[in-house]
Amino acid sequence: MEASSLVWPALSQDGQPKYQQLIESVLTAIERGTLTHGQQLPSISELAELQQIGKVTVAKAYEELRQRGVIRSQHGKGFYVASTDVRTPLNVLVIFDTLNAYKETLYEALKTALPADTALSIFFHHYNPQVFESLVRNGLGRYNAYVLMPHFDTDVTGIVQQIPPDKLLLIDQDLPSLPGEYAAVYQDFETDMYQSLVAGLPSLLNYRKLTLVRSKAHFQYIPAGTLAGFRRFGDETGFECAVVDNYRDDLVQPGEAYLLFADRDLIAFIKHASRMNWQLGQDIGLISYDDTPMKEILAGGITVISTDFAQMGQTAGQLLTERKRAKLANPGGLLLRQSL
Repeated sequence: MEASSLVWPALSQDGQPKYQQLIESVLTAIERGTLTHGQQLPSISELAELQQIGKVTVAKAYEELRQRGVIRSQHGKGFYVASTDVRTPLNVLVIFDTLNAYKETLYEALKTALPADTALSIFFHHYNPQVFESLVRNGLGRYNAYVLMPHFDTDVTGIVQQIPPDKLLLIDQDLPSLPGEYAAVYQDFETDMYQSLVAGLPSLLNYRKLTLVRSKAHFQYIPAGTLAGFRRFGDETGFECAVVDNYRDDLVQPGEAYLLFADRDLIAFIKHASRMNWQLGQDIGLISYDDTPMKEILAGGITVISTDFAQMGQTAGQLLTERKRAKLANPGGLLLRQSL
């Protein structure tokens, strides 16, 4: 492949110096095999014209690459790839919604799947779009990979779009309206909820009703797809389903089942059942959302609907390590335990 036939990505406006972006574009092309050992690069004049930048900027980038031993110059002939051993350490900005037990599982799996020399910086937006935008803006140009969890009731596509697609990985939730070729490891919330409840229908038939409890008093993010899957289950099976805001003890009736999202609601529910001498899985049914190690043993085992957060972190780490841009649905489903 001749230098003139190479496709060079447009430089971004993320605040990173142009010469540094040129350096990274050369290193990325070598890592992906687009540039091979001994291959000629565009001349300084050609690349400056192509990118609409000054020749001094291109010369600075080429000189740094030459000093690193990545390229070599041949007098009167140009610049050539001298080494393909150019892997650059990952410097990753991670922005999650909030810290809880299953986010720890996700983060630890992500960290374990990444190379040992990876630098990770983690922040939390706590479902506040303004905080999220501030974290993204402050991180622009300072990292070579961005892992974002866009859990919001409003569209944050415009915020996320500031990040170059080749440096972006969305985790836990995709943004269908986001343009460009980027990486994502996401939950299919509607399908997972619907299929999980269908799988649990034989156990649910021991009860007359299933109530989903949202925790609006203590904000708990519930994706729209999750609610859509819940309603779809009720519509298609004819099983009585209801959605209520905020847990109260007087909501709980024997002979009915409940789907809880907030851990504080889960604990209050179990305490109330104990006071009333109701047996979980017999007098009342309980399903919790998102698995944690605690739920495996709490009250003899809590039935959960959950994605595999360890698998999600591992997959995300592999995509980052291999610099791959793919969109992958993470496996999830029902884990049936004693409480149902």
